[in-house]
Amino acid sequence: IGRPEGELALAEAAVFLATAPKSNAIYIAYGRAKQDVLEKGALPVPLHIRNAPTRLMKDLGYAKGYKYAHDFSGGVVAQDYFPEELGTRAYYQPTNRGYEKTVSERLSAWRQKMGRKSESKG
Repeated sequence: IGRPEGELALAEAAVFLATAPKSNAIYIAYGRAKQDVLEKGALPVPLHIRNAPTRLMKDLGYAKGYKYAHDFSGGVVAQDYFPEELGTRAYYQPTNRGYEKTVSERLSAWRQKMGRKSESKG
């Protein structure tokens, strides 16, 4: 897009961002995840979500028990993705403002479908 249309698109984007509901949920989530990395270091990836392109990897248990989410209703399946040392985590806690409200409702529905409690903030 050239001038002046490109400039108008940038102005529209700036107004959209300036008037959108604000949240620091990503900032907080990033801080929590970063803190876990600093405290725990590099943890092993769970075997069931490791790629197993070779026989040796399959023999070592890579990908064993992996559940392909797209094969399940709604593309959601109860499966742990974090290293065992971390347990179940929910770093991102969306607010109830703007689009994050929709995201919050979706995450709650997924947790309910997976039989997990809704993680609280803090």
